[in-house]
Amino acid sequence: MVRHLQVSEALAGNLQDLKKYGATTVVRVCEVTYDKTPLEKDGITVVDWPFDDGAPPPGKVVEDWLSLLKAKFYNDPGSCVAVHCVAGLGRAPVLVALALIESGMKYEDAIQFIRQKRRGAINSKQLTYLEKYRPKQRLRFKDPHTHKTRCCVM
Repeated sequence: MVRHLQVSEALAGNLQDLKKYGATTVVRVCEVTYDKTPLEKDGITVVDWPFDDGAPPPGKVVEDWLSLLKAKFYNDPGSCVAVHCVAGLGRAPVLVALALIESGMKYEDAIQFIRQKRRGAINSKQLTYLEKYRPKQRLRFKDPHTHKTRCCVM
């Protein structure tokens, strides 16, 4: 039997995963499809930075994303920031790739890492964007022992 999950049912399962990984912030890069109140009641901040499906992120989204991560990881080493889009194949993986690249990973390795977890992630337009992207090493910290960054792709 196939049935469509209600947003509230899907959110409940995702909320458990967010708690499991200690996420304190969720970045939503798609259109609003659920009420963020349940997340906020559990102390999780939801940030909305939507951009077009299948497209690379606009410069403002990239700057905001990297600034958020730098602040979170600097002030709370080991913290978790979650990002999602609708299918988890384009917009969110591109932002994860940018974070990995800014942390020092080569773009090819970032793509491979993400695709091992999410087959079919990142379309050709987004891949070209990442290939041309020039990192400024904004997520590299002077003391790597104090500021460990982790990445979990689900």
